[in-house]
Amino acid sequence: MEATAENKTENPAATEAEEERRLVKRAQGGHLPAYDELVTRYQQRIYATVYHMTSNHEDAADIAQETFIKAYQALKSFKGDSSFFTWIYRIAVNKTINFLKQRKNKVHMSLNDFDLNAENDPELVALVSDKTPRRDLNLRELQEKLNEAMSKLSEVHRLVVTMHDIQGLPHEEIGKVLGCNTGTVRSRLFYARQQLQAFLSDFIK
Repeated sequence: MEATAENKTENPAATEAEEERRLVKRAQGGHLPAYDELVTRYQQRIYATVYHMTSNHEDAADIAQETFIKAYQALKSFKGDSSFFTWIYRIAVNKTINFLKQRKNKVHMSLNDFDLNAENDPELVALVSDKTPRRDLNLRELQEKLNEAMSKLSEVHRLVVTMHDIQGLPHEEIGKVLGCNTGTVRSRLFYARQQLQAFLSDFIK
């Protein structure tokens, strides 16, 4: 028993992936509690991504719910070529992009979640971390500028920033979700950050 426990701790990612596969297989067989477990595992991350793209809690909740409903309806078509998370994330992304195209909603980003490639922006780091009487005012102003800058990005560029800088997904995973190679992901992320830095250049000088 001890050896088994040790093996589990040695590679938790593999253990989690295997557990996910078991849950998917059971859910595909019509076992609703297994699908409920999959929903519980990923609903917060799916919701967070949609919210950062739509800036509306109700819209995010609706889209997240629609995502899991559609995923369940299409579950038998899931072949396991990617992880279940990647598959359902792609459904959520497509639904969100379609929603944004229809509604043209503006995005609201949180300074607590968003890291604007900080290592390359010492002025921004100094502005946010500087403990002066104007700090709160500066943060509010920067929040507004970030909202405005993000709203100027295209959906796909906004999405890569959300997925990488907020959700922390690696380039490879983002590529699987978006159906492109890692080079394309990197170039889109680079372009998006350059655009954001340009939008914010006057403010952080």
